[in-house]
Amino acid sequence: RTSRRLVEQIDALTKIATEFSSFAKMPDAVNEYVSIGELVESVHQLFAREAVHMEFVLNRHYPPPDSPQNLYVYADRDQLLRVLNNLYKNAIQAIPEDRIGRIQTDVVIAGREWVKIAVADNGTGILPEQQKKVFVPNFTTKSSGTGLGLAMSKNIVEMAKGQIYFETKAEEGTVFFIELPLSSPEAG
Repeated sequence: RTSRRLVEQIDALTKIATEFSSFAKMPDAVNEYVSIGELVESVHQLFAREAVHMEFVLNRHYPPPDSPQNLYVYADRDQLLRVLNNLYKNAIQAIPEDRIGRIQTDVVIAGREWVKIAVADNGTGILPEQQKKVFVPNFTTKSSGTGLGLAMSKNIVEMAKGQIYFETKAEEGTVFFIELPLSSPEAG
């Protein structure tokens, strides 16, 4: 029994070391034209399918993914996927077990040059004293995890020439916003 616990602790420490190493040497972005609508839709569907006692809502304020007016950003697809997965996981974990969860994602064209993605939860919110630390590496409010997810997300979004920020209200929830510049494969 002691050996099993020791192995579990070693595995946890190995995971933390690996994540720190990954953060320290973020791989170079392999940018391409990414259909942001398709990407958001796929992440949303994945989490909605697995949902238990949770409602997932996706509001699309953009042309459908198969439209000739599709929204593209020029970024690393896998890295953006990582950001969205992280936001969804954090949103789910922010909701207390005694509350029916609601995750709402909105995708909006902001002006003609930007797309704004908002991922909102009805969780506990972020305490005022924690708000300045949200994007700091190694900061976490959870009992598990390394506190690197949002720091990496900020780095990824900024490498794509975008920005990430949040709004929060105690006991009402938090909304994370990602703003990315639109780009067109035809223009490239």
